[in-house]
Amino acid sequence: MNILVVGSGGREHALVWKIGQSPLVKKIFCAPGNAGIEELAECISIKPEDIPSLLELAKTHSIDLTVVGPEQPLTQGIVDRFEHEGLKIFGPSKAAAQLEGSKVFAKNFMKKHNIPTARFETFDQSRHAAATRYISNLDVPIVVKADGLAAGKGVLICETRNEALQALDAMIQKKMFGPAGENIVVEEFLTGEELSVFALSDGKNVILLPTAQDHKRILDGDKGKNTGGMGAYASAPGTTPGLMAEIRTRIIEPTISGMANEGRPYTGCLYAGLMMTENGPKVLEYNGRFGDPEAQVLLPLIENDIVEVFLAAISGNLQNIRLKQRAASAVCVVIASAGYPDAYDEGKTIDGLDSQFEPDVMVFHAGTKRDGKRIVTSGGRVLGVTAIGPKGELAETIGKAYRAVRRITFDGAYHRSDIGEKALQRLKLITS
Repeated sequence: MNILVVGSGGREHALVWKIGQSPLVKKIFCAPGNAGIEELAECISIKPEDIPSLLELAKTHSIDLTVVGPEQPLTQGIVDRFEHEGLKIFGPSKAAAQLEGSKVFAKNFMKKHNIPTARFETFDQSRHAAATRYISNLDVPIVVKADGLAAGKGVLICETRNEALQALDAMIQKKMFGPAGENIVVEEFLTGEELSVFALSDGKNVILLPTAQDHKRILDGDKGKNTGGMGAYASAPGTTPGLMAEIRTRIIEPTISGMANEGRPYTGCLYAGLMMTENGPKVLEYNGRFGDPEAQVLLPLIENDIVEVFLAAISGNLQNIRLKQRAASAVCVVIASAGYPDAYDEGKTIDGLDSQFEPDVMVFHAGTKRDGKRIVTSGGRVLGVTAIGPKGELAETIGKAYRAVRRITFDGAYHRSDIGEKALQRLKLITS
């Protein structure tokens, strides 16, 4: 089979790496790819949003299966276009991708189908005064979310009501996020521990993947601005069979059945970002694809032929797949450019990529490109260093990841030093 992976980040590098292990695969293409991906696939310089060019690429190179990494082409309808042309593609339709593309749609959907989430209201410019009144009656902190896609930066956690009012004005009046902020969600702040749950769906059947936990804030101790993700680990400790059964029956299955009932059958990877509150798990947000950097810790733990799994999802036969999970832990540490998530410089030479790393260490490229014989930075999140270790030895897996991180350098390189620490604290509570 010829496979096309759409995207250029660490998630896509992990997908290409995993897909490349399938005996079904003849050749992998990636559009546009990066300096790491081009070692495993033929990279073609087409942007993920350029659906007509991607469609032409798929036809020209006789692509048998397309796997979409980022959210933008999904919300723009790439799946619908490819399927209309008789091409197999893994991902949700445009209508189903609204779960991620519109936070207003997602929150109203959860309310309609009794899926637990934070108390909320939605507003547009015409209801500015109503939004102000709603904020004045909420306890702080207060969460203000842009409705549309904002590169992972459209969620503002406001410590005071005045901050929430400023966020309201910045989004609706000053167009901080452009059209993405024309509608907003204002909701209560949930406390607890976050959990990332990923499920594969064929529109009816569901397979739950190993759990993971992302680290969104830029600084240690979950301080500073939100990012696309500074690291992740899997599987998350404390996810008992009882808890996973609750998440399946109260959140994942009602989401899939609810979408089907609304004429938006959901096929692909569904990500549910959850908060484990004292009243049980509640949905923070949905994503319509694998997370980044969660994919970098999840895919190495799946022993199945991932191409077979994707094909089963597309054909509605996911009930025939039994997930085989490696008895291991995984940790990914993201190395970012100085200044990220704000302005940052590019073109910094990356050294240490040819180091002799320990076994079961993978360096997934995100914001990189080749410049002659050099590999240089070309994005905010540059690399995701992933280590795999024994299931009961998370501390050793964390140590392995950071030993690899210390071998890689570039001017302005930055990483958090506490990825996985929350899991270690959780494990101490469980065993004490």
